[in-house]
Amino acid sequence: MDELLIEGPLTELANRFGNITPHILYPETEDEVAMILKEANKAGKKLAIVSGGTKLGYGGIKPDYDFTLSLKKLTGIVEHTAGDMTVTVKPGTTMQNLQQFLKQHNQMVPLDPAHSSASTIGGVVSANESGPKRLKYGAARDHVIGMRIVYPDGKIIRTGGKVVKNVAGYDMNKLFIGAMGTLGVITEITLKLRPLPKHSSIVTLSVQEDALNDLKSFIIQIQDSTIEPVSLELINPTLSKNLFHKDEYHLIIALEDVKKAVLFQEAWINENKPTEAMMNVLEQTEDFWTLFNELTPNSQNDFHDTTSGVMKVGTPNMEVFPLLQECDRLNLEGNVQILAHAGVGHGLSTIIVSGLPENVVQWISYIQAFSEEHGGYGIVKHLPFELRKQLKVWGQQKGSFSLMKGIKQKLDPKNTLNEQRFIGGI
Repeated sequence: MDELLIEGPLTELANRFGNITPHILYPETEDEVAMILKEANKAGKKLAIVSGGTKLGYGGIKPDYDFTLSLKKLTGIVEHTAGDMTVTVKPGTTMQNLQQFLKQHNQMVPLDPAHSSASTIGGVVSANESGPKRLKYGAARDHVIGMRIVYPDGKIIRTGGKVVKNVAGYDMNKLFIGAMGTLGVITEITLKLRPLPKHSSIVTLSVQEDALNDLKSFIIQIQDSTIEPVSLELINPTLSKNLFHKDEYHLIIALEDVKKAVLFQEAWINENKPTEAMMNVLEQTEDFWTLFNELTPNSQNDFHDTTSGVMKVGTPNMEVFPLLQECDRLNLEGNVQILAHAGVGHGLSTIIVSGLPENVVQWISYIQAFSEEHGGYGIVKHLPFELRKQLKVWGQQKGSFSLMKGIKQKLDPKNTLNEQRFIGGI
């Protein structure tokens, strides 16, 4: 194990966000990963698992680890079967590189997490990440059909398979997706793909707050219609000023299909939209999504004087309206700046709270309580380590926690992997 150890210049990063140590191991093969885990588990050493390093501020209340196991050198395409529309890839491959490779074959992984240039497919799967296009395409768990996993004791297993129609046995993939690297180390991922859309556009509808009820009725009308938007993302006025230079609510309606179908849907929206709504059509969709996805702070770009926290809030679909309105009230009264966008069709919101540390902690806690009162939850996806210790970063524990804890104890009884990174200190 010592021959893979590099003393990295990460002291500042480790002190600010945690979930990493400057003593870094860089395996280049699955066998080296297995060897590291076997030796660490036997010696009672604690490992922090990282890949692109964008999620160091996500979960985790353990002050230090013995070593960091980085998957940064486990990169590349293992196998691409264009006819079957599947790809097998190593976990350290960035989303950007993966999508660029697939683009040559007019295919894509239909996932749109933030920071695709730095986020890796391993990190996206481990956190079950998604973006606004989750409305049509789903999250990471909906596209993984197989994986190779190294257990904490060094044993290597394979889950699922490399074909889309694989229905034999338990779906073990789901056990590791979203587990934040606490149950095993992913060394290979097989994903099902989709064709690149022939045409895409983004329709924006902007309204003042007093027209939100009409916008809500229009969204219900969309959901009852035959049109199939890729996203229905509601954006608060503060974020709208960054994206559109307008102090209004915006609804982002993304469309992807053949050109005739996209134009038909644009016309339908124009004909049925609320009378108060101003409509605009963006054809340069790739540029917009790049700008949109780079706005969210992460542990690789957040070194500003102002403290920023990022929340993932889940509520029933239409409860995103009062949530974003409450964020706007806090913008006026809470001594913080809040940028917020919410998926009306799936109920997941991203809320960025920036300001003095004590104010950020106060209002994150408040938003967690507000979301729970509205039938949802709020978790902290990004925040400096010292501030995370002041919060329940995963919100309230649910009834399923005892089952999750039992699985962790069965697969990792010595807490070798990402100790205290997940819900309830798992």
